[in-house]
Amino acid sequence: MLRITVYNEFIHERKHERCKAVYPDGIHAVIADFVSKGLDCSVRTFTVDNVNTELTEEVLAQTDVLIWWGHVAHNKVSDEVAQMVKLQVLSGMGAIFLHSAHLAKPFVQLMGTTCFLRWREADESERLWVCNPGHPIANGIGPCIELACEETYGEHFDIPTPDDLVFIGWFKGGNVFRSGCAYRRGMGKIFYFQPGHETYPTYKNPEIQKVILNAIGWAAPVRRADKLECPHEVIAPEAQS
Repeated sequence: MLRITVYNEFIHERKHERCKAVYPDGIHAVIADFVSKGLDCSVRTFTVDNVNTELTEEVLAQTDVLIWWGHVAHNKVSDEVAQMVKLQVLSGMGAIFLHSAHLAKPFVQLMGTTCFLRWREADESERLWVCNPGHPIANGIGPCIELACEETYGEHFDIPTPDDLVFIGWFKGGNVFRSGCAYRRGMGKIFYFQPGHETYPTYKNPEIQKVILNAIGWAAPVRRADKLECPHEVIAPEAQS
């Protein structure tokens, strides 16, 4: 059984009626629901209210894949938590960063760049083109995913070149964006997936859910290191002869 942890700020859904109407119990609740129904797994959730006190090293060590949604409260996540997430990914934990989590502290640390991008809110439609149909994250997805409305993201997206580019987003206003980027860092796997603005029901879309479920399966650890170390190896004399 996979062990999934979902982090969502849960700020917009409590403060803004438009967001509350789409996700009355929070984005994390919707993600946890479809993940628990789609996979043989256990799911636990955290919000900005308890991330710094309850998302501990022990919890992360018992997490196979971490799903992270953030937007306006990146700085409310402590540096200690961000460092713990980074080290657990390097040790083999999978991580999926959604939408505005491109500026989440753990993601920025793992990428080593600013992770800045162009953006605007214009209720534009988006077409997510599959550019790597043989990738496991694209399994069961057609040539593209059509979204009636999304927040527009655009290049340049200041990230390292992905190990695998799975989706390219095209927006009605003309922007294009590397919307599905897969990475390997240490023993862990990372997937960044762009759609998911809080005012749109993106995470209720079956195809978007399918991508996230696929990404969980892809990112799940094959092997997990107990600790990161750089051991001094001593070669026995008989092995040198």
